[in-house]
Amino acid sequence: MLQDRYSLAFRLYPYQRSADQDAPTPVRHPVVVGGGGPIGLAMALDLGRQGIPVVVLDDHEGIGQGSRAICFSKRSLEIADRYGCGDAMLEKGVVWNVGKVFHDDRQVFEFNLLPEQGHKYPAFINLQQPYFERFLFEQIEAERARGAPIEIRGRNRIDAVEDKGNGVELTVMTPDGPYTLQADWLIACDGANSPIRGMLGLDFEGRVFQDSFLIADITMKSASFPTERWFWFEPWFKSGASTLLHKQPDDVWRVDFQIGWDIDRKEEMKPENIRRRLDAMLGADVEYDIVWSSIYTFQCRRMRKFHHDRVIFAGDSAHQVSPFGARGANSGMQDVDNLGWKLGLVIKGQAPGTLIDSYNEERIHGADENILNSTRATDFITPKSKTSHVFRNAVLDLAEDLPFARSLVNSGRLSVPCTYDGLSLNGPDQLKGGPARTRPGSACPDVPLEDGYLLNRLGDGFVFLTIDADAPESIEDDGMTARHVALTTMDDPSGALAERYLGTAKSAVYLIRPDQHVAARWDHFDDAALRKALRKARGKD
Repeated sequence: MLQDRYSLAFRLYPYQRSADQDAPTPVRHPVVVGGGGPIGLAMALDLGRQGIPVVVLDDHEGIGQGSRAICFSKRSLEIADRYGCGDAMLEKGVVWNVGKVFHDDRQVFEFNLLPEQGHKYPAFINLQQPYFERFLFEQIEAERARGAPIEIRGRNRIDAVEDKGNGVELTVMTPDGPYTLQADWLIACDGANSPIRGMLGLDFEGRVFQDSFLIADITMKSASFPTERWFWFEPWFKSGASTLLHKQPDDVWRVDFQIGWDIDRKEEMKPENIRRRLDAMLGADVEYDIVWSSIYTFQCRRMRKFHHDRVIFAGDSAHQVSPFGARGANSGMQDVDNLGWKLGLVIKGQAPGTLIDSYNEERIHGADENILNSTRATDFITPKSKTSHVFRNAVLDLAEDLPFARSLVNSGRLSVPCTYDGLSLNGPDQLKGGPARTRPGSACPDVPLEDGYLLNRLGDGFVFLTIDADAPESIEDDGMTARHVALTTMDDPSGALAERYLGTAKSAVYLIRPDQHVAARWDHFDDAALRKALRKARGKD
């Protein structure tokens, strides 16, 4: 079992009795995070680094069984890098930028997700979720050693949630019995089947797909496949209606077979039947071991609202998509990235409580974008009628020779950062000739500099970036300081800085949020305009 590979890491936070269990009255905490998976750990890390006390309650004691999520995007790695653990993930992960699409036994085309140079991180790495969680946990431990107020309680299961108006009261079950605690804020990161969501009588809205997929993670040291994403439509080896192949660390390969809706799950999960499909694909002479397997169906759904008074939902507890496109854990990391700085400002009294409404606004925008792309991919992969099946195969046939048809092929549009176009925190766009990719609402693209990379220079506070423009060292407005990062086009001999941030403009000033999304931009420094945009980005305008 794959769990054996992580046996030394599995019990990362074994149960220990806490002082809260012996308190005469319920102890109140600023933030409680429900769920210790990757999104819950990232949420705790984000808040703890800001000095905000946070308690994570998890019904297990560490890393779960099975590789589960494996594809982590450039954006997730950039977020992890800001937290301090991106390099460790990159070193362990399998890097890939190239994908290939096949129909039957023919390669239809290939694509490169990051053809341009000058980025610290690749388009994707493949890394088993237990490793991703382990690196987040190790960073939490490092931050705790530096005084970050983060506590993780294993085998502390949330059994009841009661809204108290200005906070919540939780009933928590442990091996020593139940106890009660209170929280100013509860962040539900407890997964797709979210018990917290059920306790509050909330549910998803959306679409359930009637199809089944068999995952087999196998060790295969002599594999001849390159470290690329390979996807087959109607593969010649007849192991499923479609098949996906990815390489992971430790000589583990992920194989994903589409096996239909009307199946006997118990029968399909028998090792001999899994091997039958694998042997047909790999050849009977290829030696491999099955280390983990599962059958899943999927949904493209979300909650109507992610923010319910003092309870906030993030990750799979708030939204679900198909795995095609790697939008699950990656969109959850963007939830954390969006919520962390906003909740931090609200708790510190540096922004009004209504700023949390913008989390709901922006991440619902992101969830809808992911659901749209995920639904389109699923409809292409699993045609629902004879006519749509004929159309799909015609597109695949044309794509082999005609570039226009390749844009219609959808084996899972892969995760990219969400751009918050037209939403309430955005300030003005007054950079005439500025590139569309860095308009307000967009995530900042990286740039190579003579002394490192741009995103590392930006950090995780409010920043105003100037390029060939004069400005003071910092701006302070109503208790909030925006730091100045001053660059010239000479700082980047590659020309990427000018291409990605100037366009045809001669100079530029960008206001950048703590999550490294552009809030506003101009062609010159304007003190009053920048202060106004800074207030707006904090929900004060």
